[in-house]
Amino acid sequence: MKDASSRSIYIGRAETIIHDEYGGKWYWKARRSMRFATHLEDEAAKFRATHLASNDVQDSTQLASDWRDTKPQRKRDRGGPYVAVHLRRNDFVQARGKEVPSLKKAAQQIKHIIKKQNLTSAFIATDAPREEFLQLANLLPSVSLHRFVPDEDFLQQWGDGGAAIVDQIICSHARYFVGSYESTFSFRIQEEREILGFTEETTFNRLCGASSKCEQPAKWRITY
Repeated sequence: MKDASSRSIYIGRAETIIHDEYGGKWYWKARRSMRFATHLEDEAAKFRATHLASNDVQDSTQLASDWRDTKPQRKRDRGGPYVAVHLRRNDFVQARGKEVPSLKKAAQQIKHIIKKQNLTSAFIATDAPREEFLQLANLLPSVSLHRFVPDEDFLQQWGDGGAAIVDQIICSHARYFVGSYESTFSFRIQEEREILGFTEETTFNRLCGASSKCEQPAKWRITY
């Protein structure tokens, strides 16, 4: 790099390189230094404010401008007044059927969590088609259900990947998060919540499928 004019490095399949350090001090240093693109943060913040009565000041989710200065104390009442759910569907239903809940079972679990957390709103990050989302909403008539649906301009400029990141940001800021079984999408949300200072109890959770055994995810705690 000393002799190159470039200031950026692309590393393909970085998970292979960091495998031996996963969950350790150096892994978390690298992970904490990563920030979402500002335009996607702004899109998520606009959605949170408009639909979920959520913003960083009242939710205690502000980050220091320098990532090295962000070391928040864990707080149970941190986050916006909503539950966030990552409900993986499509290929997961076929590949991991016993670990993926039916819409009816997912609705039952969401209803239980909403009641326990004394909240009324839920944000759903899902790859389910619109018809399935509407079915889920019909199963939860007492819950104010929300989903980020990007417009055509957004998709042309930032694509499905940009929309997925907005989903992750919104989930990261919820009072309580429940993810999907062994999903890297859920893992990244859990990491972000660790950085923001959420409690383990409100972060490391997953929806249960048809299997009688439903182990909750491993708790990869942040290390400074």
